This record gives sequence, structure tokens and C-alpha cells, in this order.
Amino acid sequence: MEKHVTDAGISIQPVYTQPVPMQELPGQFPFTRGIHASMYRDKLWTMRQYAGFSTAEASNQRYHYLLQQGVMGLSVAFDLPTQIGYDSDHPMAEGEVGKVGVAIDSIEDMERLFHGITLEQISTSMTINATGFILLALYIALAKRQGANLKQLSGTIQNDILKEYAARGTFIYPPQPSMRLITDIFAYCSREVPKWNTISISGYHIREAGANAVQELAFTLSNGKAYLQAAIAQGLDINVFAQRLSFFFNAHNHLFEEVAKFRAARRMWAQITKSLGATDTKAQMLRFHTQTGGSTLTAQQPHNNIVRVAVQTLAATMGGTQSLHTNGFDEALSLPTEEAARIALRTQQIIGYESGVADTVDPLAGSYYVEALTNEMETRAWELIGKIDAMGGAVSAIEQGFVQEEIARSAYRYQQQVENGEKIIVGVNKFAMEEQGGTEIFRIDDSIRKVQTERLQALRAKRDNQQVQALLQQLEAQARTTENLMPLVVTAVENYCTLGEIADALRKVWGEHR
Repeated sequence: MEKHVTDAGISIQPVYTQPVPMQELPGQFPFTRGIHASMYRDKLWTMRQYAGFSTAEASNQRYHYLLQQGVMGLSVAFDLPTQIGYDSDHPMAEGEVGKVGVAIDSIEDMERLFHGITLEQISTSMTINATGFILLALYIALAKRQGANLKQLSGTIQNDILKEYAARGTFIYPPQPSMRLITDIFAYCSREVPKWNTISISGYHIREAGANAVQELAFTLSNGKAYLQAAIAQGLDINVFAQRLSFFFNAHNHLFEEVAKFRAARRMWAQITKSLGATDTKAQMLRFHTQTGGSTLTAQQPHNNIVRVAVQTLAATMGGTQSLHTNGFDEALSLPTEEAARIALRTQQIIGYESGVADTVDPLAGSYYVEALTNEMETRAWELIGKIDAMGGAVSAIEQGFVQEEIARSAYRYQQQVENGEKIIVGVNKFAMEEQGGTEIFRIDDSIRKVQTERLQALRAKRDNQQVQALLQQLEAQARTTENLMPLVVTAVENYCTLGEIADALRKVWGEHR
């Protein structure tokens, strides 16, 4: 392997001297330099901390702590049973309840999760995909109980099912009915919750699965293009629904390659939306959230991760992100402790308020190196998108296994480079040392499942079960039509139908993807 090369295989020249004419301005098509004319000079990015574990009450305590520490928006992690549509008392949920996120079975759990938090006054991001339609319905139902004006409700559901088939695995239904749920959400929210971001098209998990920066860019934008085409096929107006699409990218350690990726992404998305008929500039803008790279964190010498996260934070902010989550230094070992979460948030705050990064728009613009990298990233990503288009688009490329194979090859190549020393990971394959004492581990007790099971039993005993069954049967019947499912799902959760019951009603119609 050549010594001076990025993780995506782009050769780095010893010096860049070719002047780059900078005709573009931020806030103008194709938005290479940023989607707003003034970017962070007027308002910093939204500082989020991804959190969720154990019961809703435990997560609620962490949210209040983070809000006191200065987070600007909440970001909810859900446990595995919630992600794949099982209630906490289901046999498939055993051993997983509350482990990688919070357990949410019903509207009562949602009330506990946001106790003391006024939904109309906070922006909430929910990392949920296959059951995203149910969690959104729960959030809307709770907002209604709080007396909120739904037109003012703001936040995001990830709702990106295509990357689940390609990289992550928490899907339930086959691709086609899953795409139908997504377009139902687009249509429903454009009418009822117009400020809500209806999808966060995720390159993050594609990168975590082993993709390089070029692949992350190409596969994510291809998925985005597929969502646009699906919505257009349903008769939706791209100038309306595309304004509520957002993206979710990873930030890894190669500072300049990451900045170039974000700049290229904006330019490419502007061209994709325009080619599909978008004429409104807000429908052409690529708005994105970033999370620092979980897969870059090491269990060895975990405090080194604080530096890695700081570099990745610089990449995201110099690349023009709209919001950011920074990982805790201990996340290669466990869920983050309170201390680790606070240090991660302080990293954002120091860069936002002390580094000068926010003082000017696109601070690396005009750098011969960064401009060359931006162009190279774009060229290589278009080549990959061309291959996907030739297969019939993202859904077809995933069904044929192309995307999965590309990611697997990239992951294998990277691991080989680490193992043979071509790629240096400080504290792992170079500058390793015997460590004294352990890092504090944040553990979740298995008793959470018992708590949730008892709550479900109490819920089912007090609700109108005849009405619940009627609503579930109606949902099953409606799933066989083309009618929008969202209004009925909102009614179902308001009447104490559980997440697992709603997911099962649709399993009866669509089956499960294998």
C-alpha cells in the first residue's frame, strides 16, 4: 500500500499548487460551501448527545442531565426489541431489553421518557428505522396529550430502511412494503407535522460496517435518490417533501478527506434533486447530522479516543454539519458513563466557542488540497452511483447483494492493513502498553425486562381490549390497500396498542424479510 493515501484509496500529492477558482458562494446552488450564507456566524450547529438505555425513567434522568449541561437537542437510542418490533415480554426480547437503548412498548413508556420535557420546545432525533412509523406515532400522540401545536413540532426519525438491508440488519418487512411505510410518513408529515424531518438517510451505519468514505457517500446518496423516486411515484411533490429529508454521516479520523466528503455530498445532492425536478432551493439542499466514528474508537488506551473525537468534531464542523453527536471515550467498552458523555459534549462546546472554526463559512475553501480532494471524492462517488443506476437503482443493487459485497471487501481490506501494520492505530498496533487499572464500565441489569413485563401486564389489564383488537384488525385490512397507514397508527397508540402488536399486525400481511 502506498504510504500517503486516504482510507478510500485516494493518493495524496506532496504539494498542491494548482489554483482553484472559487466562483461558488455558500447558500447558493450547488451548496458546496454550505447551505446557509452565514453558517455558524449566526447560529452554531445543534449539539446533541445520543442517549437511551434501561427504562424510560433512567433515560429521562440522563436527558435532564444533558439539557442542564447545554445540549440543544435530544437524540434517542432504542433497544433492539423496540427496533425490530417486539414488546419487552416477547421471547425474542430476552437478554436484550434496555441494553443498547431504551425500551419503549407503549405510550406510557413514551410519557415516562419525556417526563418534564415540553416536546414543542425541543428538537428530538430518534434513531429508529423498521418501527420508525410507530415511534413517530407515539411521539405525535404524546405531543397531542401535552397540548402541543403539531405544526411547530420539530425533530427527525432516521426511517432509512435501505441501509438496514445493506449494513445494519434491523429490518422487519421486505423492501417494497417498507418503502411504502416511508412514503406514507412523507405524505402524512407534509400535512400534519410540516417541520418534522421525515427521514435521515444514513451513511453512518454503512461506514461503521466497513465502507470507506467514497462508498459511504455513493451508497447514501443512491439510497436518497431511491427515496425521492419512490415518493415521486406515489404522486408526492419533490419541492415539498424533499425539504424535510436530512442525512446522517460519519466523521472519521482523516480530517481533510472527511471535510471533502461533506462538501462533495452537498454538491452531488443538489444535482440529484435538480435532475429529478426540484426547483425550490430548499428542496435541493443537503442538510445533515454527523456522529463521530464509533468504529474508530479503541478499547485499548480509551482516553486516546478523546483526541480522536476532537479531530472528528473538527472535520464535521469544518465540513458544515447542521447537528452533531460526539461519542464518549469509553464506547468501545460499554454505553457511555455520565462523565464520558459530559466530556464528549464539552468537546463540541470548546470547538464551537473557543476554536474559531465558527467565525467564517467553509474555512478550508480554496485550499488546493481540499478542493482537489472534494473533486476526487465526487468523481469516484459518481462512478459508483453509475454502477448502481445500471443495476436498476439502490433497491435492486441491495437485493442483488452488490452493496453488501462492496462494504465487506472494504472492511476486509482495512482490517488487513491494520493487522500487517500498513495502517497505524495508536495504542493498538503501535505505541501499545500494558494498562494499569480498568475503565469504569456502565452496565445495564437484566431486571429491566421484568419491570417492563409487569408494566405491559398492567396496561393490557386496564385498556379496552375489544377496541384494541378492532384497531389491529383494521390496520391489517388497511395494509392490504394503498391507504395511508399513519393516521390509524396514531389512533392505535393513543388507545394503548403496543409497539409489538402493531408490528405483528403488519407481519401478518407482509411477512418478514429473510
